[in-house]
Amino acid sequence: MRFPFLKNPITRFLLRVLCFYLVWYLVYNLWLHPAQTIDLYVIDITVAASKWLLEAFGYLVFTGSDRLIGVDGTGGLWIGDNCNGIALFALFTGFILAYPGNWKKKLFYIPLGILLIQLLNIARVVSLAILDTHSRAWTEFNHTYTFTIVIYGCIFLLWMLWTNKVSDEGLTKKEG
Repeated sequence: MRFPFLKNPITRFLLRVLCFYLVWYLVYNLWLHPAQTIDLYVIDITVAASKWLLEAFGYLVFTGSDRLIGVDGTGGLWIGDNCNGIALFALFTGFILAYPGNWKKKLFYIPLGILLIQLLNIARVVSLAILDTHSRAWTEFNHTYTFTIVIYGCIFLLWMLWTNKVSDEGLTKKEG
């Protein structure tokens, strides 16, 4: 083998993750993000679902522009591109694609994981909107720390589920 370090399955996995990240970064930053189509689509879904949930909980909700949602009497939340979850979808997808496993399972698990991440993001927006009715400082704190830990923790748990239960393969097993 020309590059002996490529025999190590962990090295191959890390290189796959790196390649996926580089491709994603270029595609997103050069084409997808400037067009704003996907970003705004995901934000629209997040705002609509969050509005529905907040109203189901009995809150009077306002929306404005295509990124603003809040409970009446508050300043509301503006959902920026960094908070729409798309980067998390890519992070999750890249890990699953790079890790050994059955492609049919990957094609089932990836959309399921993305859906769960989106639902978590909707729950985050709803929670932040409710928190905003009590304290803007608590809203900022939880946005910055609590929900970051919760969402990345859930993505980590999805990865662990994939590696330990779903993929049927591992980095130390021989790939065929």
